[in-house]
Amino acid sequence: MAPDPTDVTFGTEIYDEAGTRLGTVRGFDEHGFYVSTDGGIAALSSEHLASGVAGEAELMWRCWSCGEMGDIEKLPDECPACGAPKEDIYYWQED
Repeated sequence: MAPDPTDVTFGTEIYDEAGTRLGTVRGFDEHGFYVSTDGGIAALSSEHLASGVAGEAELMWRCWSCGEMGDIEKLPDECPACGAPKEDIYYWQED
């Protein structure tokens, strides 16, 4: 059964229309929410996203509490700016 869209929070399990579990919610932004990938699903690595060409995205981490961002290769145990726990840090694509 699909979750009520008003009840989607961090960790909510997300399923496709056929009932296949896709993963869990790992972040939000102005476009919607992001879902972690489960084992067996091929995900793009940061090398696929970080080309350095203007207009292309770079994969980073971002703090939900304060908006601090940093290099995905140096994922902190807590936000260095505000001290928020690792659970408040999610993947972010920066242009």
